[in-house]
Amino acid sequence: MTHSAAEPPSLYAAREPIFPRRVYGKFRTLKWWIMGITLGIYYILPWIRWDRGPNLPDQAVLVDLANRRFYFFFIEIWPQEFYLVAGLLIMAGLGLFLFTAALGRVWCGYTCPQTVWTDLFILVERWIEGDRNARVRLWNQSWNAEKIRKRAFKWTVWLLIAVATGGAWIFYFADAPTLARQFVTLSAPPVAYATVGILTATTFVFGGFMREQVCIYMCPWPRIQSAMVDEQTLTVAYRDWRGEPRGKLRKGPEAESVGDCIDCSACVNVCPTGVDIREGQQLGCITCALCIDACDDVMGKIGRPRGLIDYVTLHDLEAEAAGGPHTPVARRIFRPRILIYFALWSGIGFALVAALFLRTDLTFSIEKVRNPVNITLSDGSVRNAYELRLRNMTGYDRDFRLSVEGEGDIALELQGADGLVVSVPADSTFRQRAYLTAPKDSPAADSDLSPVDIVVSDTGSGRQAREATVFTGRGQ
Repeated sequence: MTHSAAEPPSLYAAREPIFPRRVYGKFRTLKWWIMGITLGIYYILPWIRWDRGPNLPDQAVLVDLANRRFYFFFIEIWPQEFYLVAGLLIMAGLGLFLFTAALGRVWCGYTCPQTVWTDLFILVERWIEGDRNARVRLWNQSWNAEKIRKRAFKWTVWLLIAVATGGAWIFYFADAPTLARQFVTLSAPPVAYATVGILTATTFVFGGFMREQVCIYMCPWPRIQSAMVDEQTLTVAYRDWRGEPRGKLRKGPEAESVGDCIDCSACVNVCPTGVDIREGQQLGCITCALCIDACDDVMGKIGRPRGLIDYVTLHDLEAEAAGGPHTPVARRIFRPRILIYFALWSGIGFALVAALFLRTDLTFSIEKVRNPVNITLSDGSVRNAYELRLRNMTGYDRDFRLSVEGEGDIALELQGADGLVVSVPADSTFRQRAYLTAPKDSPAADSDLSPVDIVVSDTGSGRQAREATVFTGRGQ
């Protein structure tokens, strides 16, 4: 078979710039509120103060990597309590499953950071360059003083937003006012400048230039979601049975020959990813519902029923096309699959809350020293050594009394301490070497392994913590 000498078609397609038009409506208003709240939380949260006492940081939300602590208002999470963080991550995953199964890509359309910052960058672009038609003209015109001035101003504002985004991130990992002073005086750690630089660059490029390409080509979520949606999932869709055939607005008998869609392309012009929802479900649709606002506005102006584009399930689309009734949205949300996801999500949430409020502020761990396993003293008694880590999870110093419980007459001694009381500083872990000694010819000294319990008591409150270990005798 002879192949053509012509060059094969290119697999690369240049990006077509997208200039979303401003739209008004309930979903656009909802997105403004979500954008304002999420950006406000992100930028302001590190500056909120929370008094925890004289020995603890007063930043409300702080990831203290140096001291291995995570502070969230009145909650303090220690390294051994990382299961709480793991539980939150599991809840986040189940939450995505829950909302995706119920409402499709609602995360992508409303709360994804890429969506939120892209919305902000488009808002700045529209403020400086004008709405869709003005931006299209500016894009197509040759470089002149007006274009240079507007582009330079826009990129400057974008860059300031990007710097603020990177700067806000590092304030979650150190005291915000202190780090801010260090940053502007060039005395901050190098990793702070590197982090701000990387986040500034990614925010500037992703929010200003790549935009929908991040959603379509870089993000794996559009591909993963296909395993979590079904025909009962609410999504943004076009009622083609009602809108087709498309045609210009007509009156009188001619109006019966065309559908409700007047082919004005308002739904396409407001889409931040350039999707034409009338062509069916597509990878680029993030279900932001701006096309619903645009179409409802047009339908209202021409006197047609709203909802030509709407949140609807694919099952209901087919049923309505066959003449079936409209199914209420609540029936599609409260169905067995969604309720199971919600029950799992709520169960984990309740378990985390219970674990958080039932935890104790006195914990310790014990590790047996195994080199040597035991030592026979000059009087014939047998000694074992242990490493204790005593944790004082409060904001004040505390005295802990140690004791041993077990079979036989086993004695407890603490290295470097007079008696069995140890003072542990506030919000710290104290390492203490302890010795257990079994008398000569006692059952514990002659046996292989003897179970014992180390008990730590708070001398002030009387609270106790207990850990089990073993005593190794000569029989080992």
